Amino acid sequence: MPNDTNPDARAPSAPSHSRTRPVDAVFSRPQLHWVGDGFRVAGYMNVVPNAARRLSPFLLLDYHPPYFYEAITRARGVGVHPHRGFETVTIAWEGRVAHHDSTGAGGIIGPGDVQWMRAASGILHKEFHEAAWAKEGGTMHMAQLWVNLPRSEKMGPPSYQPLSAGDMGLVTLADDAGVVRIIAGEFAGVRGPARTATRVNLFDAQLRAGGRVTFTIPPKDNIAALVMRGAVLVNGVARAGLDTLVLFENAGDTIVIEAAEDSHVLLMGGEPIDEPIFQHGPFVMTTREEIVQAYEDFHSGKFGFLAN
Repeated sequence: MPNDTNPDARAPSAPSHSRTRPVDAVFSRPQLHWVGDGFRVAGYMNVVPNAARRLSPFLLLDYHPPYFYEAITRARGVGVHPHRGFETVTIAWEGRVAHHDSTGAGGIIGPGDVQWMRAASGILHKEFHEAAWAKEGGTMHMAQLWVNLPRSEKMGPPSYQPLSAGDMGLVTLADDAGVVRIIAGEFAGVRGPARTATRVNLFDAQLRAGGRVTFTIPPKDNIAALVMRGAVLVNGVARAGLDTLVLFENAGDTIVIEAAEDSHVLLMGGEPIDEPIFQHGPFVMTTREEIVQAYEDFHSGKFGFLAN
């Protein structure tokens, strides 16, 4: 299996005459690092060559594998920081995180919930382990995506979508194969609750050993799958184990995932945004001048106010 020491290695592809989407590569989990003092994550965008193009509209995938935090009484997480030009999407499977931002929005995301925040023209926010949960301690399992916005949407008003576990679309697979939660996009005629600026598919699949699921994705869309538990066989040819990221080529429209054991897979895809990307820290725009303006606006207080 290719890994992060040889990211250009190619997995076997399906026959060219098939509609099956070929697997480009399978990447092992990159080294874990801390975001603030509360989130122990692996940054998968760092191991995918030309990730800004191959995974557009996604700009970041920070995956927080299950990790036990001891009980603590002080706040643990990430303090006030700005964003402009994209959306942050935080998915919770275990643990509880409290969010507050400069628009006055906020809340707690717990198991099954998703926080979809559009920074757009500028926002300040902070994320900490929820206080009552932190005092008890427990296991946290989460992921955060950054989703780019097209230039026409980057300077629009910020907004916040609190998506609770009960809001998600849900498809029970045939033959007791498992279930798929639809966060964004559509699967098997069921739509997810997230409102997106461009076409985004975000599917959370739990498969029983031997279970199969088939996704149909437009060939134009970039697509990747993160194996968060177990091991799977993709399109009958590529094996992907725990914490691996499967990257697909832009050809064919069918993806078949079969679980070798009880498995949990996050499938993320979307229509590429074919525009320049200029990123500096927490700002993602289309020109250098727009980045300079973002810093000027932030320092002049145009992103609002939020206390630490």
